[in-house]
Amino acid sequence: MSGIYIHIPFCKQACHYCDFHFSTSMGKKEAMIAALKKELQFRKTEFKDEEVETIYFGGGTPSVLELQEINGIVETVYENYRVIDNPEITLEANPDDLSLTKIESLSKSPVNRLSIGIQSFFDTDLKLMNRAHSSKQASESLKNAVRYFDNISIDLIYGMPDMTLQRWEENIDTALSFGVSHISSYALTIEPKTALANFVEKGLVIPAKDEMAQAHFNLLYDKLLDEGFVCYEISNFGKPGYFSQNNSAYWQQKKYLGIGPSAHSFDGHRRGWNISNNPKYIKALENGELPMETEILSTKDQYNEYVMTGLRTIWGVNLRRIQKEYGVKYSDYLLWQSQKYREQGLLWLEGDVLSTTKKGKFLADGIAADLFMINLS
Repeated sequence: MSGIYIHIPFCKQACHYCDFHFSTSMGKKEAMIAALKKELQFRKTEFKDEEVETIYFGGGTPSVLELQEINGIVETVYENYRVIDNPEITLEANPDDLSLTKIESLSKSPVNRLSIGIQSFFDTDLKLMNRAHSSKQASESLKNAVRYFDNISIDLIYGMPDMTLQRWEENIDTALSFGVSHISSYALTIEPKTALANFVEKGLVIPAKDEMAQAHFNLLYDKLLDEGFVCYEISNFGKPGYFSQNNSAYWQQKKYLGIGPSAHSFDGHRRGWNISNNPKYIKALENGELPMETEILSTKDQYNEYVMTGLRTIWGVNLRRIQKEYGVKYSDYLLWQSQKYREQGLLWLEGDVLSTTKKGKFLADGIAADLFMINLS
């Protein structure tokens, strides 16, 4: 599997917690779309031996694009790449962009999966996050979307300040009431240089304690599994047949192209990232240049990335694969270093596969960091 990620770097307004690359000025949208198409054309040789199975519009807020703009980008992919029949084509969307007319139009486009940034069904939470939509718009967008799309994912944020378990459970129950088959849920993170970080520093916002965020996660995990969802990645719950093919490819170290400013690419041994500057990105493509930096991943880097992503998923980390691709010293190190976590009931080993337990899932990133190879090259 190979996928193409397309970064749309525009938003109506800045969410207080967000540190992704975007602009609230739409003045260069037309030039940006032209640049995205040029990058797709410019890089087609990188995928000459690949079949594209997923196309993902992320951001930013891709739903600010007009239908013809979305269609034009998808057409450029088809003109320059080999695409399988019925690829997964996802559009990230905000509720305030999803009018009934927009949803109807999207349902007739190549887009066959919506990822809707609900975040919360409570206006107090949405106001704190500075989201552009209201709780009413969140519910209306979902009510209309499920009429036209079968494959819908929604985002929810837990670990919000002052969010009780009862309110979090109401969020989950409301989400489930619409019959969606995929939920992505993330703990609110205080990222440096964001408005939220400034509020916390000034004492205007008191972050939720880690214990409460973990209680939120445990409640989410239990309720969604009872409803037939699978926690196939720590932050992602899908019913069978509705896992995100695009994101699953990332976690399984499959190849992908990242198109657009700040987008990342990966070919198994090399990682690249585009410049995080809209005008410079546009100008470079106009001049026939690729505004991208790359690095060759060492064996140690590849091992560390595999451990980090693998422990977040139901597929875990395969010791036989580590031994084959990175060497015996890496598999031996992982077995030795992971022993304390297995004894604590945070990791478990079944055959050749090392995975997190339910107890260990919320701590997976910290555990993975302790399993990184630091000294060997």
